Amino acid sequence: MRSIRMRILAICVVLACAGIGAWQLLPDDGGKKAPIIIGTTDVVSSLDPAEAYDAGSWALYSSLYQSLMTFDIGSAQPVPDAAQNCEFTDDALRTFTCTMRDDLTFSNGHPVTAVDVAFSFNRVLHMKDGNGPAPLFPTLKNVDASGDKVTFHLKTRDATFASKIATGGGAIVDHSEYPEGKERAGDSVVGSGPYVLKSYKDGVSALLEPNPEYRGAIKKTGVPIEIHYFKQPDQLDAAWKSKKVDVAHRDMPPAVLARLSPSDPNAHITEATGSEIRNLVFNVRKGSAMSDTKVRRAAAALVDRAQLAEKVYSGTVEPLYSLIPQGFTGHSTAFFDAYPKTDVSEAGQLLQSAGVRTPVSFSLAYSRTSVTDAEAALLRQQLEKGGLFKVKLIGMTDWEKFQDGYKAGKFDAYTVGWIADYPDADNYTQTLVGTGNSLYNGYSSKPIDKLISQTQQYTDRARTADDFKAMQDDVARDVPVIPLWQRKDYVLSSNDISGAQYLSDGTGVWRIWDLGWL
Repeated sequence: MRSIRMRILAICVVLACAGIGAWQLLPDDGGKKAPIIIGTTDVVSSLDPAEAYDAGSWALYSSLYQSLMTFDIGSAQPVPDAAQNCEFTDDALRTFTCTMRDDLTFSNGHPVTAVDVAFSFNRVLHMKDGNGPAPLFPTLKNVDASGDKVTFHLKTRDATFASKIATGGGAIVDHSEYPEGKERAGDSVVGSGPYVLKSYKDGVSALLEPNPEYRGAIKKTGVPIEIHYFKQPDQLDAAWKSKKVDVAHRDMPPAVLARLSPSDPNAHITEATGSEIRNLVFNVRKGSAMSDTKVRRAAAALVDRAQLAEKVYSGTVEPLYSLIPQGFTGHSTAFFDAYPKTDVSEAGQLLQSAGVRTPVSFSLAYSRTSVTDAEAALLRQQLEKGGLFKVKLIGMTDWEKFQDGYKAGKFDAYTVGWIADYPDADNYTQTLVGTGNSLYNGYSSKPIDKLISQTQQYTDRARTADDFKAMQDDVARDVPVIPLWQRKDYVLSSNDISGAQYLSDGTGVWRIWDLGWL
């Protein structure tokens, strides 16, 4: 999913930090029922799951809505949640059937039925002019319901489909409450997840309380949770230092993260091996300054990832030379192999062979924070080296307008982060460079689409490695995007909080039910 405040998840392995004993492993509210306050710089673009495909929104969905399946912490295989069971019912892997539980209710008291599930998915597929998760389901043709059965009919074989429906894109809504074809108005939610939304102030706060009627994969919910939203990393840092939040997650200032110490007596620090990535995306539509492959390759020859990692992020990110990050099958160094060093001479020759006049002027847009301001400024400096490019920066403070802008092709280039919706390299390829991708940059490649389809054939995901690597070689040649960096995931919690090491588990889920008071 798109990352509003520049982060991505992957298959995360929680690291035990020095000073954390076994007493921290299980939540214990100690009789205290006050809300635990989580601080974040994420943005919720919509409370309607058919209208949002970003980290901040999906962090809420994982608690307020149910999906047919979900992920246990640390597992790459989905397990039933709203469903009793799910399976492919044909050898071609094109018919996927789930049997519903019979004890589920929405927060308004209505029963959760197979009809609601089919409605929810078909609504996502047919939502017009939205920024929802339809790009997650390019293989899905339609969904129908009969009794307690939900049947998904796929256009092509897709071994990753069970993982896709276990995400926020598979959130189940009440068909009598959510309109077909348009966004649901208001600041309320009707779901069947482990929590209910008691109050919501857009861009300010959300109060969630345990749902006593929840039935599903989660066996125990914790205390109420209050989420506070901050516009800038520095504001989150100030709230953390003044003890106005109990847990801080995404995104503290890089310099603060770089100074973190597991031996800090005033906080518990959880560091997870992350797959948060950030890409420089090019609008390849006709008429864009970056429509020519050679021009994009020239830009790739000028980007200095190591300098970005050190000067902007204080070493808290790692340079990324692959569309697929470390920790996933198929990770490679395709961009390093193609562009091993910054090379002004090579970039100039590419622009000359493209027959374009220099400097090539183009716009570069980004969602604005103090950190992304610094990143954009350094990228411009790198790209303008040698006088080959002239970059106009467009920093935008409204995330939804930024999304709408790049979707409409208003920018020649833009920086966007990505967070894995499910722990498979497919989520970095089909959704980022496949035809109809979620980056909306106009890129389409028949060879890449063919490779994506080939990787979706295999239930044994290890067999996909060669195809994924070949795909990334193609991406390095076409350069619809330039991977910039990958970083770890940090969660800070006060000494009286337990379970914070489970909050972010690498599957796009905020596991707030594991939080408790000590």
